[in-house]
Amino acid sequence: MINSEQDIINLVKNDAWMMSIVEAAKTLHLPDWWVCAGFVRSKVWDTMHGYSNNTHLPDIDVVYYDPYNVDEDIEKLLESRLNRLKPTEPWSVKNQARMHILNGEAPYKSTIDAVSRFPETATSIAMKLNEEDELILAAPWGLEDLLALRIMPTPPFKEKETLAAIYERRLREKEWNKKWPKVIIYGINGERLNDSER
Repeated sequence: MINSEQDIINLVKNDAWMMSIVEAAKTLHLPDWWVCAGFVRSKVWDTMHGYSNNTHLPDIDVVYYDPYNVDEDIEKLLESRLNRLKPTEPWSVKNQARMHILNGEAPYKSTIDAVSRFPETATSIAMKLNEEDELILAAPWGLEDLLALRIMPTPPFKEKETLAAIYERRLREKEWNKKWPKVIIYGINGERLNDSER
């Protein structure tokens, strides 16, 4: 059973591949860095579905916050450094100090502030190794939806029409309940959109 933050941390600790990803990200020595989104969510949902293998990730999101150097080319250099360490992984490195522009929002204050602006509550989750090499977890909207296998929009995506459209497009494109049949999907207004097999 997965019921708590510590249970999620233990899941990752006991997954050698996931630990190698977090350790590789740490070698970049980025300010306010985290590995986030599907990296954590997928592991939790794979485990809750009883899958013995990790679901394939289209990308591994390494995020950081550096308002003093927002040149996108630097992100590509960082990805190439990770590719040298682990060349078979689909690395994606993004400086969250510039990502507010894509959503037409005010500048974010930190990486976790940016993570709180992700479309789904269950995806607004991040993990890293601290200075003592301990795994830590951040979930700005809490863990309830993640642990209840719920896809729901974060408050920012409910409040703004342009963001609501992004959330709805992701529901169509991601097809989460094909990968994880127990997942319950909710629309922008809180309406349930699928039948669960639970």
